[in-house]
Amino acid sequence: MTFDRSCLRRAASPLFLVAILSLLGAERSFAVDRGLPVGRLAVADAKEAAGLEPRVEFQEWSTPAKGEHPHDPLATADGAIWYTGQRANLLGRVDPSTGKIKEFPLREPNSGPHGLVADKDGAIWFTAQSGGYLGRLDPRTGDVREYFPKDAQKIDPHTPIFDRSGVLWFTAQSANMIGRLDPATGEIELMRSPTRDSAPYGVVVGADGALYVAEFGANKIAQIDPATRRIAEFGLPSEDARPRRIAATPDGFIWYTDFTRGRVGRLNSKTGEVVDWPSPGGVQSGPYGIAVLEGDLWYAETGSEQNMLVRFDPKTRSFESWPIPGGGGVVRNMMATPGGGLALALSGVDKIALVTITRAAPGH
Repeated sequence: MTFDRSCLRRAASPLFLVAILSLLGAERSFAVDRGLPVGRLAVADAKEAAGLEPRVEFQEWSTPAKGEHPHDPLATADGAIWYTGQRANLLGRVDPSTGKIKEFPLREPNSGPHGLVADKDGAIWFTAQSGGYLGRLDPRTGDVREYFPKDAQKIDPHTPIFDRSGVLWFTAQSANMIGRLDPATGEIELMRSPTRDSAPYGVVVGADGALYVAEFGANKIAQIDPATRRIAEFGLPSEDARPRRIAATPDGFIWYTDFTRGRVGRLNSKTGEVVDWPSPGGVQSGPYGIAVLEGDLWYAETGSEQNMLVRFDPKTRSFESWPIPGGGGVVRNMMATPGGGLALALSGVDKIALVTITRAAPGH
């Protein structure tokens, strides 16, 4: 089941977009820092120049081969950025300090690696969407172990996450299931989503320890109690809402990108109240990958060839946008790095990006 409309939104070229923004006097503009290495761009706006807003810098690395289609990024504690080479049947690791890339081929053919997460011991776990299994890679040896459901049940593992007890949970989009893998035993437990064809997609652990799942095929967000396996669903006010990726803030709110309506939304899981805001790029902006960084929401608008990185301040309800230099080709996922930046996978242009964010000191 695929709902990616990116191929329908290629009308505006990057140069055209930048020109229009310049003519309108908009806050978005390219600023090339001459002191940076070749290939590294600093993107700033008028507020940033005045020292009022964060300075955003992008570094991008191309995958060793074209057509790898890096899907999800993973920023690990050692500063590396991992990615899934969905169409190349591999996992990759970028060392941002040197630009060196090392790739790890998977044993199972046509695995279609999709999502990534690291455990406390540094092992890299991934979902093999096409292969129907979950995998664990030992980065030191390159050894991969595969975990398949019992009775050869067909699933398409999508996005993985560890709960607070170290159990691995994952969504299975087309199978309409949410799964649970116990690393200690290797056993996989599958639970069917209460809503038919709800397409469980992004998943996050909330401040309350529950798991929250964006149901991309419905206007709902699911809540799962990891102890009892009980699944509850919160309906979003608009019938047309389609939450795709999801994030959580320490204050207990659950945030999501509404891909089809061009909005970013907030769910209060205690009351069920939902509030959403229109994304700066409009109805066709295609908000997708999202992450929380120092209380702010960062996400990608993917509705045009020139994907935009957007910051939303929940306190002021204000937005800022920066063009992604390499275009993006649909940023399907992103995550905050241990160093206070963002890791992005630029799927359609075969690149991995690191976003460095420098905030002005108070009084400057």
